[in-house]
Amino acid sequence: MSNVFNMETPYAPSGDQPEAIKSIVRSFQEGSRHHTLLGVTGSGKTFTMANVIKELGKPALIIAPNKTLAAQLFAELKALFPTDGVGFFISYYDYYQPEAYVPSSDTYIAKDSSVNEDIDKMRHEATQYLFEKNNVIIVASVSCIYGLGSPESYADLMVAIKKGEEVSRDKVLRSLIDIQYARNDHSLLRGHFRVRGDTVDILPAHQSDEAVRIEFFGDEVEELSIIDSLSGKLIRSVDEVSIYPNSHYVADRKDMKMIVKEILTDLGERLRELQGQNKLVEYQRLEQRTMQDVESFEQLGYCPGIENYSRYLTGKAPGEAPPTLLDYFPEDFLTIIDESHITVPQINGMFRGDRSRKQTLVDFGFRLPSALDNRPLNFKEFNQRTHQILYVSATPGVYELEVSQKNLSEQVIRPTGLVDPTIILKPAKIQIDDLLGEIKATVASGGRVLVTTLTKKMAEDITDYYNKMGIKIRYLHSDIDTLERSELLRDLRKGVFDVLVGINLLREGLDLPEVTLVAILDTDKEGFLRSRTSLIQTVGRAARNADARVIFYADKITRSMQAAMDETDRRRSIQVAYNEKHGITPTTVLKEIPPDMRTIYGLDQPDETIPSLAERMAELDVKNLKEIEKTIKSKTKKMHQAASNLEFEQAAKLRDEIRDLSNMILELAEAY
Repeated sequence: MSNVFNMETPYAPSGDQPEAIKSIVRSFQEGSRHHTLLGVTGSGKTFTMANVIKELGKPALIIAPNKTLAAQLFAELKALFPTDGVGFFISYYDYYQPEAYVPSSDTYIAKDSSVNEDIDKMRHEATQYLFEKNNVIIVASVSCIYGLGSPESYADLMVAIKKGEEVSRDKVLRSLIDIQYARNDHSLLRGHFRVRGDTVDILPAHQSDEAVRIEFFGDEVEELSIIDSLSGKLIRSVDEVSIYPNSHYVADRKDMKMIVKEILTDLGERLRELQGQNKLVEYQRLEQRTMQDVESFEQLGYCPGIENYSRYLTGKAPGEAPPTLLDYFPEDFLTIIDESHITVPQINGMFRGDRSRKQTLVDFGFRLPSALDNRPLNFKEFNQRTHQILYVSATPGVYELEVSQKNLSEQVIRPTGLVDPTIILKPAKIQIDDLLGEIKATVASGGRVLVTTLTKKMAEDITDYYNKMGIKIRYLHSDIDTLERSELLRDLRKGVFDVLVGINLLREGLDLPEVTLVAILDTDKEGFLRSRTSLIQTVGRAARNADARVIFYADKITRSMQAAMDETDRRRSIQVAYNEKHGITPTTVLKEIPPDMRTIYGLDQPDETIPSLAERMAELDVKNLKEIEKTIKSKTKKMHQAASNLEFEQAAKLRDEIRDLSNMILELAEAY
């Protein structure tokens, strides 16, 4: 039975879209396993995906090749399906240094990471949607194929609380501790609970502002409500709530003794192996580290690096594929692999790299062999866990075309009548100075500019140089925080700055209709970033504006350059012929700037009419960037103190001031 998706849009499919949607839906309804959509940039592939999901009525997993594109897809689909369960599931690390050992230098590198609390919240909300809704769309990065806790344990340990039910306060508290919630009677943080007499406040793992308040009368739940987590003010009363675990890696305490027994059994077996090989250092190291983890398991129910023991928690056999996000979906769901020419190789390559690093840790006694089972799926396992797959790309790879066979739809016509942009060739030896002139002319006419370089250092150096020349410019690369990347792209569209410099993050899927110039530096440096596929994708960034053009800076024409120009000419001829036949005049895409990720998830205030930057700085008595950062730290400390002292009005006031100060940082940087 299909689910009903509530798609809200004033637009109807046009151009190639109706035929593409019809052929894809028919193909899957007839039982096809694979289908490929070859859609040029700007032809509305996301809109086609949304219509396919609506027509098929199946839960959908959309896998994007990077966090920036995933964020953009999420924002667009959230707008198209505002009342459905549209979730976001990407890696929650802003910084991640995996545990590793380098035998040649006897160097052990401990795991070091910085978890983004906002993204962790979104991950929990995504899995919660899959348990509570049928009309679900999850936008994910390839992190969705990495090991995750068992969906059965995650669901079984969910704490359900109903108004009027007979249950003691202490039993509820024990249940919360079992699912890795911690008690904090001062500040109510995500994944914590607070106890005041017969009242228990809980801030669930998928929330940041709305907490659950349980009021007991004896052993009865007398009142159940949703409150503001900081002020404690009532938002609404409810009849029941579900509190999901604070970690996807959870196990029932009744099973913990058995889990510990299995770990100790495997430890003994491995220690005998190391002793037989006369690896006494490895023997001592493994015994000490594992026993420390076991003690933590017995006392707390978890330990640091718990993911390395995931096989015991999930009940999987050695070597068996771990549970992943895919296992949280129902049996029949649709997988859409966006920018498949990039994403499919990523999925295919994850397993081998992860295995090599962990095998070294096992060989030298840093981990039990069970650590090898905390891993991403290999490509065969991925295919076994998916059902019907739609590959979407302007440049599909060989694999997608082979498995799809005749199930191929082409989407070349753009609803706006836009044709592929003109490509201009210029010498690479003059690229820096010539591009400066091109940027000034483009900005003067109201356009925006994308510049792609080959290295991160070159992106930063060009940004510094052009900034000194009076150009409002920023750079974008992998070191920039996920949510900040999304905000950078929004600021480019809004005109906060005019030029964005990047490497390969500027290729696939970025929807920037204000861009009228794309400049590719060192186009003749043949390689991955200047391959046929990469060049066609980069050219596509200029395909959303009627006045857009592309400049190839090169001293020679490479095979990849020629192939990209030939394919652009082929598509352009089809598009021009269609426009002439139907009397269409190309028009620039008119597309609203979507709310940023923080606004969508309630992590920040929506854009509103506010006083000038100078007025707000004067009101909060700050004069420069350093003073803002210092004031944020001071006010954050005061906010927690106020909350601890039950001064919720003051805490809420401080929270709003901190948000305003954080917004000022970007504005002040622009003013400088």
